[in-house]
Amino acid sequence: MLTQLTIQNFALVDRLELELAAGMTAITGETGAGKSIMLDALGLTLGDRADLDVIRTGAERADISATFAIEAGNPALAWLREHDFPLDGSDCILRRVLTRDGRSRAFVNGQSTSLNELKTLGELLIDIHSQHEHQSLLKTATHQRLLDAFGGLQPLSAAVQTVAATVRQYSADLTALKNRSAADAAQVELLGYQVKELDELGLMADELPALETEHTRLSHADSALASLQEVTGLCAENDDFNLEQALRRTCSVLEELPFQTPQLQEALTMLQAALIQVEEAGSTLQKASSRIEANPERLQEIDERLGAIHRLARKHRVAPADLHAHALALQRQLAGLSVSDEQVAAREQELQRLTADYRRQAGELSSKRDKAAKQLEKAVNAQLARLGMGSARFVAGLNADTSREPNTHGFDSIEFLVSTNAGQPAKPLIKIASGGELSRISLAIQVVTAQTSAIPTLVFDEVDVGIGGGTAKAVGELLRQLGERGQVLCVTHQAQVAAQAHQHLLVSKTSVKQNTTSSLQLLDPIERTREIARMLGGDDTSAKSLAHAKELLES
Repeated sequence: MLTQLTIQNFALVDRLELELAAGMTAITGETGAGKSIMLDALGLTLGDRADLDVIRTGAERADISATFAIEAGNPALAWLREHDFPLDGSDCILRRVLTRDGRSRAFVNGQSTSLNELKTLGELLIDIHSQHEHQSLLKTATHQRLLDAFGGLQPLSAAVQTVAATVRQYSADLTALKNRSAADAAQVELLGYQVKELDELGLMADELPALETEHTRLSHADSALASLQEVTGLCAENDDFNLEQALRRTCSVLEELPFQTPQLQEALTMLQAALIQVEEAGSTLQKASSRIEANPERLQEIDERLGAIHRLARKHRVAPADLHAHALALQRQLAGLSVSDEQVAAREQELQRLTADYRRQAGELSSKRDKAAKQLEKAVNAQLARLGMGSARFVAGLNADTSREPNTHGFDSIEFLVSTNAGQPAKPLIKIASGGELSRISLAIQVVTAQTSAIPTLVFDEVDVGIGGGTAKAVGELLRQLGERGQVLCVTHQAQVAAQAHQHLLVSKTSVKQNTTSSLQLLDPIERTREIARMLGGDDTSAKSLAHAKELLES
């Protein structure tokens, strides 16, 4: 529900901080005092379009914020989480800032947002019944939701919505499968040829680098063998000079010296170690040389194999190193394009089963909706009679979908219709010219559906236009009845309506020199009695008016 409204530099309001409670709140004041200012400001926090003229004269910007306490289970909580808005406990703060330079900024819990998102969230938190643009009862989607909630049909409606979406998806998939089967025949043929030639090549995952290594070794075998023989000779086998003989002679000379020093001994040790290393190196080189063999036949095989790999890589426009992965990708693509008659038949059978399931559930939903619609009509028409609209006739219209094609709302499209005068045909709510009539009709519908409505706060703007006496009292009683289940804000001119409220706000306008301001005041019991007296007879001091006001309040 709406717990706080803060208005700064808006219209005639300098600054206003208003705390609101559950139940019914009446908003009254003399004509021209600015009762609509609060609702206009609230509308801005709910995404209404703004006019710069609403910024208070002399101020650079208007700032309005509305704080809502959201109960667990309210769809607004799920919406906030889905759209990644921060949550601080159960509070949700909608804020709107307008500046003189024409900019308008919107925030949800301190995070910037768009007007569309602000409006969508606002419609989950509050429903304003007047001629405001976000009056949800003018939307047929709301009519279906209210009727299904009134009849306790939400689980069945959700099941129909789910199976209808599944049927439509299956139907689209089946159509795509059939179209692909025909249109992709040429593609299948081309892919089949490409996969076949790559299969015939039979390239293994690590074959190419192994072939390239072997090709390098074989193509340089002769030169490598000559080099190794030369190095081996230098190590030990060359009769004219080799490292092994030179190191042996050097060690022998050092050993035969007539004296030894630490430095000479260290040098001898290093030369003896070098001799050992040269001997081992020579042995290793001999073994390596024995393993190098020129093999022209194998080299030719590898040349031909590499040539085939490179030709196919160029043909498929991939790098030779990527040819194996390319072959696997083509195989997967071909498998995906291959549609068998069995696949199509299986999809058709499943689609028939789902369609039959949809028709069964949608038929059950349609039957129960028809029954619920009659009950809703009876209940709403009874409330309309209490509200002084006895000649009005409310109709919960169910228009059957003759195509019987799967639709998320079932076989029926639902629209609330009203005839405000006897003998006239019922018309959609949106075509009702009188705002007062529309507000009372909305009130009647909300009273009936309040126990199942997900909207926690309802606002009624001048629902008492053109009524009085007993009808006004009935309106007040219905609004209080709604307030017992949630929160109701009502702008009213009728004392009989205001007297039913749990709390009472008075709008007043004061002028000091050339400065005019509007203020909103929560009335205590004495102040409230005087305001009710003023509304009754225009005199809040006469004993008669005060007595009548007390009687209304006590009743």
